Amino acid sequence: MSASPRRALLVIDVQNEYVTGNLLIEYPPIETSLKNIALAMDTARASGIPVIVAQHDAPEDSPLFAKGSQEWELHPLIAERPADHRINKHMASAFTGTDLAQWLADKGVDTLTIVGYMTHNCDASTIFHASHDELNVEFLADASGSPSYENAAGRASAEEIHRVFSTVFHSNFAAVCTTEDWISAVNKGHALAPDNVYLSNQRTKKAVAV
Repeated sequence: MSASPRRALLVIDVQNEYVTGNLLIEYPPIETSLKNIALAMDTARASGIPVIVAQHDAPEDSPLFAKGSQEWELHPLIAERPADHRINKHMASAFTGTDLAQWLADKGVDTLTIVGYMTHNCDASTIFHASHDELNVEFLADASGSPSYENAAGRASAEEIHRVFSTVFHSNFAAVCTTEDWISAVNKGHALAPDNVYLSNQRTKKAVAV
């Protein structure tokens, strides 16, 4: 991993649907994540880190993210902030069907920092995609979030979904940190590293043994 990361900040789908619409973010509290997303964008701007804003498009008759609707619009905190690049997507990964990979390559980016929604869906798909493309990935856990789910496979709270996915990310795919710790790393020019699958598993065995 580069000692001086060439970062870009990717802001994923911070749209009204998650704040006032039909798919409300529950954990972390939306007020917390929105504040930290804005802080990350401001830090990136001040530090010369390019900012990419992604927006999810769904058909006009969709119950979620209907293109052109108020719920589809970017949240004002994001809409009012400048971006170096904007992409519209129709799949979970911000890479699929967009020019994101080429744009990052053209800019010489080797580290992609991800904020936005949802932790387990578009964030996860993008994190896995970026990792498989051999980018270093950072995920700001307090600048993202999840709702709760219930379906035929079971029930999971928003906290469970967010915590479990964050733990999995940090075991292999992305360095998971707080916005505060990321800002510190940016200011120092330091890289952030994930853990690994082996050690993540071995710690659970030690805890059981105790």
